[in-house]
Amino acid sequence: MGIRSVFHNINKTLSFIFVIAFVIWSMPGSTQSSAEQDSIPIDTNRVNELIALSIENVRANPEEAIQYAAQARQLSEQLNFPRGEALALKYQGMGHYFQSENFETINYWIESLRVFREIGDRNGEANMLNNIGSIYFNQAMDVKAIDYYLESLKVAEGINDTFRILSALVNIGSVYSNKEATYDRALDYYYRALPLSIRQGDNVAIGTTTVNIGQVYYNLNMLDSALYYFEESLKYFKRIEGGNTPYSLNYIGNVYAKRGEHQKAIDYQKEAYEIARQRNAQMEMTHILIGLADTYITQGDNRSALDVLNEAEKIAIQINANNQLKDIFEDKSRSYAELSMYKKAYEYRLLLSDVKDSLFNIQNAKTLERMEFNYNLEKKENQISLLRKDNELKELEVERQSLQMERQRILRNALFGGLVLILIIAFVLLRNYRLKVKSNRLLEARKQQIENLLLNILPAPVARELQDFGFATPRYYENVSVLFTDFKGFSTIAKDLSPTELVSELNEFFIEFDYITEKHGLEKIKTIGDAYMCAGGIPNENDHHALSSVKAGLAMQAFMNRKNAERKQRGKIPWELRIGIHTGPVVAGIVGKKKYAYDIWGSTVNISSRMESNGEAGKLNVSASTFSLISDQFSCSHRGKIYAKNIGEIDMYFVEEPLQEQLKKEVNA
Repeated sequence: MGIRSVFHNINKTLSFIFVIAFVIWSMPGSTQSSAEQDSIPIDTNRVNELIALSIENVRANPEEAIQYAAQARQLSEQLNFPRGEALALKYQGMGHYFQSENFETINYWIESLRVFREIGDRNGEANMLNNIGSIYFNQAMDVKAIDYYLESLKVAEGINDTFRILSALVNIGSVYSNKEATYDRALDYYYRALPLSIRQGDNVAIGTTTVNIGQVYYNLNMLDSALYYFEESLKYFKRIEGGNTPYSLNYIGNVYAKRGEHQKAIDYQKEAYEIARQRNAQMEMTHILIGLADTYITQGDNRSALDVLNEAEKIAIQINANNQLKDIFEDKSRSYAELSMYKKAYEYRLLLSDVKDSLFNIQNAKTLERMEFNYNLEKKENQISLLRKDNELKELEVERQSLQMERQRILRNALFGGLVLILIIAFVLLRNYRLKVKSNRLLEARKQQIENLLLNILPAPVARELQDFGFATPRYYENVSVLFTDFKGFSTIAKDLSPTELVSELNEFFIEFDYITEKHGLEKIKTIGDAYMCAGGIPNENDHHALSSVKAGLAMQAFMNRKNAERKQRGKIPWELRIGIHTGPVVAGIVGKKKYAYDIWGSTVNISSRMESNGEAGKLNVSASTFSLISDQFSCSHRGKIYAKNIGEIDMYFVEEPLQEQLKKEVNA
């Protein structure tokens, strides 16, 4: 068993805890105003007291919690108090949930959902839809889970309930993160949840969302991004008493282990284990010890691995964790074999076989249990469907009778009111319609103006995020090509030009640079005086950003060559353009509050600037990192190691010409 499988198992545990947190986070009566509470009869207050007792006991004593909820339900039915009945049904289901009785749980929750819908409690409806989705998630029925989570999200968005929106987004992301093919969709939902959790100031939600994002990046082998989000999750979990810091620490250790930095990995895993041990979190302790043993095995230290595995085996046997015992026996057999202790290796291979047989039998039993659950649930859903149809028919009959009475009333009024009333109504309707059309047109025009303005100063994905949430989350990019230009001897040329001429000429150049930047799929960052800055690979990551940046740089030089030829014919001093490109990691985001500006930061930006300042007019100067990505497409001349201010010696190259004829045509176009 490898580090990756340990990580996956732990992540599933964390996702489960987060789902449960969303299931139980609501108290009866929390949405009622003080005036409403004052008007509630004393008997209904008794209902709320019983429900509060049910909540208090739901984890420690689920059976007692069920009894309290049943009493609350019975009293609510006697008092005709539907909200109390809905909450009682919810917590009856909760008691069964913590006893892993899925069919009983979903029975109560479907009934609770029905009552919440009947009384028009949209908050309760969103809550129960999300809870029912969690049952399907735990049963590995992803399609049904997604259906309920999406319906919960739709209801929550309809009432602008930020907490319910956040819970649905994270739970949808958890379903999509189960399969590699849907990792991108999982990230979409996590990134929608993250700004909401930050806005709410919810450290649990922020920590869990960031750790789930990190897990997806880890599975995609994007270790730098994974490490960034794991460290973010650790920061927020540390702010919570009893927060899930062992998860984050263990994940960080896994990243370092995969990088081959074994001592760092061991330090983090030991720290995670110590916190879990102090909390007596035995399942977490077992997971962490298995990961630590894997690190020792990868390092070649099989004796230390065996010491750790012996401790893990004791805990796993104590808590009857057969899945973990399988991994422990497999690792111990492998370690003993590496130490040439073949008898021991054989003993643990036999134990591994026994555990696998046991797990196979358990899995078969779970399969049969799931089939029975699906069968019973289908029967229950059919009953609910028939009941809903019956209710719909009754509602239609009431509506039909109401419409018939309304029609008779309108006919009587028409006889008394006559033609004058009809004309007045028609006039009012027409006037309102015209005002509405006019208002809609004005609003649509204003909205379009705002969107166009944002798109002129921000990348489209960033602009959308800003419109949706009111702010944009900074993003870390592992590989971006940054291009800088400026004009050599700018001050000399500028002093001979009037302000109008100077701005006019620079405007002409930068308009062409904007066109070239857009044509080659780059993102313009800003202009500073006579300097122009753009970047490839943001905000949409791609693999050809270095090639596109070099093509753009050569196109800019070609444009300046044509302009300078015209200037020489008129006896004017040519503009000498220097261009530099460097490739590396950056952080991108919005700065400012009143005047938004999309910008990038990091050493990559500084080195790119040095590429330009250490270049030559009419030449395209690139760093070694950029050269390595374009050397198969362009011929380049190595300039050697050149000292750059505040950076040190850097390998630099001049890009000479494309190696292919088609590429030459593209660059000169």
